[in-house]
Amino acid sequence: MVRAIVGANWGDEGKGKITDMLAKESDIIIRFQGGSNAGHTIINDYGKFALHILPSGVFYDHTTSIIGNGVALNIPYLIGELKDITSKGVPMPRILVSDRAQIMMPYHILFDTYEEARLAGRSFGSTKSGIAPFYSDKYAKIGFQVCELFGDETALMEKLENVCALKNVLLEHLYHKPLLDPKELFDTMMEYKEMIAPYVCDVSRYLHDALKEGKNILLEGQLGSLKDPDHGIYPMVTSSSTLAAYGAIGAGIPPYEIKNITTVVKAYSSAVGAGAFVSEIFGDEADELRRRGGDGGEFGATTGRPRRMGWFDAVATRYGCRVQGTTEAVLTVLDVLGYLDEIPICVGYEIDGKITKDFPTTPDLERAKPVYKTLPGWKCEIRGIKKYEELPENCRKYVETIEEELGVPVTMVSNGPGRDDIIFRR
Repeated sequence: MVRAIVGANWGDEGKGKITDMLAKESDIIIRFQGGSNAGHTIINDYGKFALHILPSGVFYDHTTSIIGNGVALNIPYLIGELKDITSKGVPMPRILVSDRAQIMMPYHILFDTYEEARLAGRSFGSTKSGIAPFYSDKYAKIGFQVCELFGDETALMEKLENVCALKNVLLEHLYHKPLLDPKELFDTMMEYKEMIAPYVCDVSRYLHDALKEGKNILLEGQLGSLKDPDHGIYPMVTSSSTLAAYGAIGAGIPPYEIKNITTVVKAYSSAVGAGAFVSEIFGDEADELRRRGGDGGEFGATTGRPRRMGWFDAVATRYGCRVQGTTEAVLTVLDVLGYLDEIPICVGYEIDGKITKDFPTTPDLERAKPVYKTLPGWKCEIRGIKKYEELPENCRKYVETIEEELGVPVTMVSNGPGRDDIIFRR
């Protein structure tokens, strides 16, 4: 069986913890898109980790962790993360890397940094991890697949020279930065070859065989629905599809194999980066929620930037679940809200005097104002509770209101940062 774990909103929903928890019942965990630009925070018996490119299943000795062909593969970053977790007592995980995955090149990160600086106040709020230049090159057909490291070196050098000729025009005339040297890049790629060689395989074939054997496979998405380049808040999105449907492409499996789409939903809203955010709050109200949120506060796992904060947005989340094809929702960080007397939920948008419950395209979204419904708080600590019936009545009412708004079953409620801080509803 194949299950996809994806985010309903802007990312930072708590997918890492849920993947880490569900990996216990899985044989294979696959990252199918994105790169080292967004992190998953995981707390388990080994400690606290912020994974960026490794799948969240690397903490179990019975699993195989796969970097799929849809990933922006930053090879030094991957090797660095492996060294980091093993230095902290985690046994060396079984890792496979698709021979069709494309390589994040050093100049992708440079171009990302240069372009954000050039745009200044009009920037996208990029993590400067090279993601947009990487995917631009992939679809312009001037990227490098892992398999090319192990092919004809003369052909590789010729391709590098052609790519550098193109890039150097921009570096010289647009950014006024040092030019790329094809020979230096070739040497770097030979270092990458040595680093990645032990892990490379035909992942699509491997998964074909695993499916025939009845293995349990987990697809791990990065970010969330609203950061998808087609269905998100374009152009303030990421550069790869964040939807479960892309999991089939980014892993190399048939789409009909995905039977369960577990969409992670945050009990309030948070976002890193620019873009429309209708239920956003500011000032002391935001600072208090940010300070109490997550584990140690709401700050980007990659950038360390303070996350933008907001109340739960039922309009955006319902849409996010719809485009994912959600079969079940998981509500996370519910415990954070225990300090509030009242909790607002955004249940509609007012746009030009009209109220809608449908999530609009970006130009209309920029003009939207939140319509709130206020629920009573529960004013107590709920960590440690294992049974849904033992949650305070107002807490259950909050969960059930969200479930009603989403139109999909909330099957799990996370009430703490640890792997076992979870309540199973059904």
